[in-house]
Amino acid sequence: MNKAHDLMRGLAEADPRLHDGIVRELSRQRQGIELIPSENFVSKAVLQAMGSVLTNKYSEGYPRRRYYGGNEVIDELEQLAIDRAKQLFGADHANVQPHAGSQANMEAYFALLELGDPILGMDLAAGGHLTHGSPVNFSGRFYHFSSYGVDPKTHLLDMDAVRKRALADKPKLLLSGFSAYPRKLDFKAFGDIAAEAGAYHMSDIAHIAGLVATKAHQSPVPYADVVTTTTHKTLRGPRGAIILCREEHRKAIDKAVFPGMQGGPLEHVIAAKAAAFGEALKPDFAQYQRRILANAQALATSLLENGISLVTGGTDNHLMVIDLTPLGIGGKEAEKALDSAGIYTNKNMIPFDTRSPFDPSGIRIGTPAITTRGFSTVDCAEVGAMIARVLKRPQDASVIAKVKGQVGALCASRPLYEGLGILG
Repeated sequence: MNKAHDLMRGLAEADPRLHDGIVRELSRQRQGIELIPSENFVSKAVLQAMGSVLTNKYSEGYPRRRYYGGNEVIDELEQLAIDRAKQLFGADHANVQPHAGSQANMEAYFALLELGDPILGMDLAAGGHLTHGSPVNFSGRFYHFSSYGVDPKTHLLDMDAVRKRALADKPKLLLSGFSAYPRKLDFKAFGDIAAEAGAYHMSDIAHIAGLVATKAHQSPVPYADVVTTTTHKTLRGPRGAIILCREEHRKAIDKAVFPGMQGGPLEHVIAAKAAAFGEALKPDFAQYQRRILANAQALATSLLENGISLVTGGTDNHLMVIDLTPLGIGGKEAEKALDSAGIYTNKNMIPFDTRSPFDPSGIRIGTPAITTRGFSTVDCAEVGAMIARVLKRPQDASVIAKVKGQVGALCASRPLYEGLGILG
């Protein structure tokens, strides 16, 4: 067999073991209810862009400023992603090369700060992210972080308390954004506090980018120096990230990404980002975001009606955090029981959690993926009841088996990727 023929062999023939694993993962996604709020199902167009020949090209640098030849087409496609991102969010500048949200945050810090500078961000247990100052993360090791939290009783952000903390700590950068906070943020208030404290304002909207893009949530772009976001989650694009910024920070941001942090960009992923941005610019994407919010409300209401406690008592975005404390179980046990029933979630800390991050007191769930799949508010009410049954009897195999059957029936009525092969 010559090499040219070998190159054209399909995955099933060339690597049966790998092919089988991908087929089984597709089956898992089709047969289960995906409630992890940081996950979503991309379109066929996004899948095709990611699986394209663009993965073959090396293109260090930026459009029309590359360190390799042969980038005429690549320049055009990356510029398309840049232009669409700027249009989608109303930003002065967009860098579409960051490989992941954590790297985007690191690059933003590198652009604006010196190592060891003080930053004020949301406490991890209150809903913040690892890159918002966790001591086990680069952010907590490279910078001097302090944190603001939430009210001990309501678990809601108190902007007066944030202001007092900012004026007392005098950070060089005030960070707004979250990973597990189920309420809206007032980015204008954060911007005002940053200005008063003499700090940069950076916003991480990884979770709510789709809501922001469609004006279902206030945008931080007018009030922040720099905005970072992943391109999956509510934005429904490939796994990756972008950085938005004011024109005055453009050179610093671009330099921090390349050559400061990354080498050759993943142009197949950037093309997939462009595809997702194009989808997000269409009118039906705003309708989709409204359905995400409606489904979140329906799911939260169902959980509460079935005796499940929620942090802050509900949600006004795409996610919610279940407080397992009244049930007497930990997040690890709850996640495992729900997994067994075909309901996929992730264990998560709750405000003022006394348990370990490896087995915290909460479960974080959200509605982007099931909304993409076509779940309705009625479906979400049913899902809430199923979750409650499992969490109340996590060791009962008969309960889990019954719920798994219900999950299978519901998923069969909301098919995923019909007719789609593993290569799109």
